[in-house]
Amino acid sequence: MIRRFWNLLVKYHIRTVIVITLVVNMLVILLSFLPGYVGDFPPWVTRLPLLNAVLNSFTFIFLMLALLAILRRKIILHQRFIYAAFTTTAVFLISYVTFHFMAESTPYGGTGFIAGFYYFILITHIILAAVIVPLALMSFFTGYKDMRAVHRKWVRWTMPLWLYVSATGVLVYVMISPYYTF
Repeated sequence: MIRRFWNLLVKYHIRTVIVITLVVNMLVILLSFLPGYVGDFPPWVTRLPLLNAVLNSFTFIFLMLALLAILRRKIILHQRFIYAAFTTTAVFLISYVTFHFMAESTPYGGTGFIAGFYYFILITHIILAAVIVPLALMSFFTGYKDMRAVHRKWVRWTMPLWLYVSATGVLVYVMISPYYTF
């Protein structure tokens, strides 16, 4: 049954990408309008931002290793690193949604040039994080289906943008973490 469901997702990968993109991005948008949790957080919730930064770091590393593997024509190794990047990204997404369901946004406390830098990184990170969902999924499915010519066209955009999103996710955490108040 699971195998049949997977085969349907792969067969109709464009529909799959559209549905997953809409669900993920709408969920994140919805969370930004919900009020935060009232009361003391369970201790595990306060650790989620650090976990998110660690997961983004692993995603960045896995993507770089996947890139090096494919440049050396080690396709199986490349696939394994891509699966690892998708796994850390999926766990990140669950952790991110959980944290932002529980917590209100933390305002940045820096000023001057550093505040401008932070908001530039944050805004580009948010926009590209939404954009990377369909790009990464299309890259994944075209690679999984061994549609190499199409896959190459997708990853030309996906890889640098996904690397940027994962790296800036860590940077945003490093810059905002001093201002957490839980």
